[in-house]
Amino acid sequence: MLHTFLITLYEVFVPIALPLVAGAALARFRSMETRPLTTLALYVLSPAIIYHTLANAAISYADVRDSVLFSLSNLLVLWLLAISASRLLRLDRSEQAGLTLVVAFTNSVNYGLPLVLLAFGQLGLDKASVYVVTQMIIVNTIGILFAARSHFNWKQAGLSVLRLPSIYAALAAMLVRGAGWPLPSAIQEGISLIAAAYSPVVLVILGAQMLHVYRAPRAEQMDRAFWAGMGIRLLISPAAAFAILLLLNVEDTLFRVLLILASMPTAVNAVLLAEQFDASPRLVSRCILWTTLLSFILLPLFISWLA
Repeated sequence: MLHTFLITLYEVFVPIALPLVAGAALARFRSMETRPLTTLALYVLSPAIIYHTLANAAISYADVRDSVLFSLSNLLVLWLLAISASRLLRLDRSEQAGLTLVVAFTNSVNYGLPLVLLAFGQLGLDKASVYVVTQMIIVNTIGILFAARSHFNWKQAGLSVLRLPSIYAALAAMLVRGAGWPLPSAIQEGISLIAAAYSPVVLVILGAQMLHVYRAPRAEQMDRAFWAGMGIRLLISPAAAFAILLLLNVEDTLFRVLLILASMPTAVNAVLLAEQFDASPRLVSRCILWTTLLSFILLPLFISWLA
């Protein structure tokens, strides 16, 4: 087990750590702003990798069904856990909303996709594609509901989904697959070239964002919510995901990929929602930082165990 852990740490997490450190260094010494790179990733790189993966993915109808069912079931369980913990700890509405964001949404895009690719290869990335697209939709609909609470607007949520270029890339990929009309080879090569840039760029962004989170001020009174979020996100949520996958009879590579993606640290996008709707952004920022750092110990253990 120790040997497998060390091999996984070296072969999977060292390659991920290098662009993370580069991003943090650029933010620290060159004051790099992540907004332009985030725009590039959202509107160019993410649609390219989603299209390229879905159009060529070795996935079946059962994979699509199981991924969507798992995503929705897992979200429901995590929401119930967050609500229960919030009431037990008597958190205010802002902290309750922040805790829900911390618990319910994982960094399956910026961190999860590169990790799955390195850990499980192209087949793993194929299996992850439907889950990731589903998560994009959920974050921009139900995520807004969790964050906004009393002033949630379904029209706003619907428009936020329609503004996601990755959704149209996914629809285009399904159309191409369904019609059996592949794009010209030159265009496919161009999309593949853009998609290849996705992992290093988003990891650099993540490294810079982690440094910004580290510099954020700390609020001592949020310690109860912080430890609750850390415990549920890092320990309870993987166990819940494992149980749900067993109940759904998910097996083999899809089982391993979905379990890893559900065990990822808190999504960086959660703090954007928290800031927009005043859902305890400091709490969310702290949890993002520490769940990400601790994931470099816990996730290699998960991957070694699943190998």
